[in-house]
Amino acid sequence: MKVRGERECQDCGTRWRYYETGSIACPDCGSIHSVGIDEHTEHTDTPATLDLTPVRSRIDADHTREIADAAAEHCREYTRKRGFIDAGELRQFDQTFVAAVELQHVGTHLAREMRHGDPAERYFYELLGGADDGNRPAVEDVPSALRVPYGLAMAAAVDSYQRDVRTYLDAHPDPTARQLSGRIRDHRKRVEALDGDVDPADANRLVHAARGLGSYITGDESAFVRAENWLAGIEDDTI
Repeated sequence: MKVRGERECQDCGTRWRYYETGSIACPDCGSIHSVGIDEHTEHTDTPATLDLTPVRSRIDADHTREIADAAAEHCREYTRKRGFIDAGELRQFDQTFVAAVELQHVGTHLAREMRHGDPAERYFYELLGGADDGNRPAVEDVPSALRVPYGLAMAAAVDSYQRDVRTYLDAHPDPTARQLSGRIRDHRKRVEALDGDVDPADANRLVHAARGLGSYITGDESAFVRAENWLAGIEDDTI
């Protein structure tokens, strides 16, 4: 959506940036009577921090299903606030967002399954331990029991990023980037059509390709080749 990012309080005169607070309320006096004083600019992100400390503190007291459900909810709240256009500029497809989407899907899966096995639990707890810092277990460690939620998570994360990429490209046309984005979209739709049941390595390659797309759009021309190479890896696997 487009917002006026520079705001002024009509009660006390304080000026602030909506992009930094995500609120029209004055940070000094709390008044909601404020006006925008600049032009409307595309902005989809909201200040948000992923803090899984409260969830981790329950590990010794609660069952895995309860912890998984709490982790999924924390991540759901975080990803709901996140976007990738900040004051008109496209942001990178960051690791923390991807980790949060993965933990949301894995946590939801474990919370509803009666039996999931030790490998799935170990993977979940490793992901829970580092997701708020953008750290995820290696793709080679994804257990077979989590293959589907992992694939769906990677597709969902890429879809979220691509929505903002499309919005950005509408305002900043780039035929080369648009074509690359279309290829990424096609692979994402394939993952969705298979309900996430794809090789985790391919799902992970899709994330890297989307990240390369973002880097290319924001000025790193070499990232285009990297993104193509990630997609080529997927295509080689599906031949």
